[in-house]
Amino acid sequence: MTIAASNPLLDFSGLTRFDAVKPEHVTPAIEQLIEEASEVVTRLEAPVDTVTWDSFVVPLEEATERLGRAWGVVNHLNNVMDTPELRAVYNENQPKVTEFWTSLGQNEALFAKYKLLRAGSDYDSLNPARKKIVENALRDFRLGGAELPEERKQRFAEIQELQAATSTRFSENVLDATNDYKLVVESEAELAGVPDDVKAAARAAAEKDGKAGWQFTLHFPSYYPVLQFCDNRSLRETVYRASATKASDAGLMFSELEKWDNSSNIVNLLRLRNEEAKLLDYGNFAEVSLVPKMAQSPQHVIEFLEDLAKRARPFAEKDLEELRAFARDELGIDDMQSWDVAYASEKLREKRYAFSEKEVKEYFPEPKVVGGLFTIIQDLFGVVINTDEAPVWHPDVRFFRIERDGDLIGQFYLDLYARQGKGQGAWMDDARGRRLATGGILQTPIAYLTCNFTPPATVDGKLQPSLFTHDEVITLFHEFGHGLHHMLTEVEELSVSGISGVEWDAVELPSQFMENFCWEWDKLQQMTAHVKTGEPLPRLLFDKMLAAKNFQSGMVTLRQVEFSLIDMHLHYDFDPESQRTVQDLINDVREKFSVLVPPAFNRFQHSFGHIFSGGYAAGYYSYKWAEVLSADAYAAFEEALERGNLAETGKRFQREILAMGGSRPALESFKAFRGREPSIDALLRHSGMNG
Repeated sequence: MTIAASNPLLDFSGLTRFDAVKPEHVTPAIEQLIEEASEVVTRLEAPVDTVTWDSFVVPLEEATERLGRAWGVVNHLNNVMDTPELRAVYNENQPKVTEFWTSLGQNEALFAKYKLLRAGSDYDSLNPARKKIVENALRDFRLGGAELPEERKQRFAEIQELQAATSTRFSENVLDATNDYKLVVESEAELAGVPDDVKAAARAAAEKDGKAGWQFTLHFPSYYPVLQFCDNRSLRETVYRASATKASDAGLMFSELEKWDNSSNIVNLLRLRNEEAKLLDYGNFAEVSLVPKMAQSPQHVIEFLEDLAKRARPFAEKDLEELRAFARDELGIDDMQSWDVAYASEKLREKRYAFSEKEVKEYFPEPKVVGGLFTIIQDLFGVVINTDEAPVWHPDVRFFRIERDGDLIGQFYLDLYARQGKGQGAWMDDARGRRLATGGILQTPIAYLTCNFTPPATVDGKLQPSLFTHDEVITLFHEFGHGLHHMLTEVEELSVSGISGVEWDAVELPSQFMENFCWEWDKLQQMTAHVKTGEPLPRLLFDKMLAAKNFQSGMVTLRQVEFSLIDMHLHYDFDPESQRTVQDLINDVREKFSVLVPPAFNRFQHSFGHIFSGGYAAGYYSYKWAEVLSADAYAAFEEALERGNLAETGKRFQREILAMGGSRPALESFKAFRGREPSIDALLRHSGMNG
């Protein structure tokens, strides 16, 4: 038996054998792949007279890709199927992987080879994608500390390992605190107002744990409907407090409180990032973060966010004033608190627009939504999506293939439901990138598409389909937009195909762009069917949803700006060594920009995984930044609908945005599609804030 046959992490012949991967495979596979890659690096370090693409970049890329793919599998499993055994080997091997990539990024010999390639006569003959890879590599070597003196290099490497370990602890604390919390409600009367499918899931969860009643957790599909629909104010407060304080010093309801408190992890990460920036001769980590992004400087980002806050504030103040008056006059809540906001907002929406989210979700059973999504993609981009077969990590996971003219162009795993041991939120990740491998063999891309929706529940002995809220439908379209960016690329160079090499503040363009189709009447007809009658969404209900689309958009926009400014200031002008605390900074931002300030015990930052464990440090603004791009891009489709040439616009979007990946600057791709620079006007119009 070959090593690859006995260790699935070393088998790159086809799809990952997820059903065969075990924790004991991780260490030997990672150690072997690091050793193999290191041998290639040593060989490539040797002095040569001429550096060419084929003799230098190709072998380096092939050696490192194998390690990246294998570690990507381990990282993915750690995110979706966390177990003590897997977590242990993940934490054991993470420093080794981090050390390898850090040493690679600091390798002066390789850096010198890229410089020679850039200065050589062959550079001009490289295609634009390869030129972009060389330019990116030179930039990344500088950011990786390749130009540092030896003693500073060593400290830089230590910082990278400490950051990786601390970020992992941060996310593990959030996951453990989330999984630990279980609230059992013994009387159904206490759950008045909660949707039936949510109660059925809570009942099933209690029965699974051998308990009587209804069991709720801090997974979003479980706790949020309590905040949104439950008439029991005390229960709403209990659930809100649990969610707002998880993994924090204020999370008094948790056992092992100190073990899961992320307070020190937050400060340590800020210190390490600040030290990294100083080692690289930058003033702060925000400046480092923005080097490979579209935005020009931290101040540029702050000005953009503050301008957006100024535009949104009058709408947000009006939203809050209306909500407080409604809560007081209609619900008898004189002192509206944070745990009342979702509930009062839902009641106000129901009264103002004469529909409820409970009513809407009955039209969005999972099979119909997923089928409708596939139809939209097929129509827009001229592809076909079919069910495919592959080993998977959980029985709920499904696998699909995308074809065009009978040729395979991409595949994806779809993992939709929340479960124990799975990280929160929704994301797309790269399982394999597109590249033209040695021998002219085209490697097609594969994506992970992960969500945390309510799983199907058994009611009266019959399995019911999962019902999605409209927000969850939007989330699914969002993540699939990322997936399309990864899978519909036509670039054949790994480092800039798909989402690779795309500026971080532009990477949300396709995802936010896809969200818009969730508001098109003809598209909703394709993806709705009432769970009992099978009837599509009625026009009257759709018109009510459309009227409510920008309900509280001022408050929502201001909240995103608040998060973005907190992130940017933490990494720009906050000194983690001063007496000023992270909470002090958050309070200052809220005092200046928020209309609805959370209670003092709120510790949202302790589970703010985007910036402390998810790659968005000094980059959370990207969501609003890219929303300007995506709204403007979708405006082209609105114009095409009027002219009746939607298909042609879809082809142009694919050709100029999706197909190009990171092979050219995002602004160039946008201008090639739109014919001009981006404008904020469409975003303000779509958000109802242009008046």
